[in-house]
Amino acid sequence: MRIGEVIGTVTLNRRHPSLAGGRFKIVVPLSLDDLLGSGAMTADEFTVYDEIGVDVGCRIAISEGREAAMPFYPDVKPVDAYAAAILDHVNVEPM
Repeated sequence: MRIGEVIGTVTLNRRHPSLAGGRFKIVVPLSLDDLLGSGAMTADEFTVYDEIGVDVGCRIAISEGREAAMPFYPDVKPVDAYAAAILDHVNVEPM
């Protein structure tokens, strides 16, 4: 699981029927430096399936890979990443 920041929304003109009720968001994964406030968010963006209602600027926990489709079992959805949680506060202490 990774932490990312939502930077945009994807607009679709067609979707798979199993994706009804959700949205796709554009997310930048955050590194440790980003979480400590000294990074520049230089990672590549990717899309995340969202059913919990995240908005631009939210920090979220992201599940990826095969695990991304497992919470929807037995109605498996064709997704590679989904928003698992909205993070209200992230506390990172440098080592």
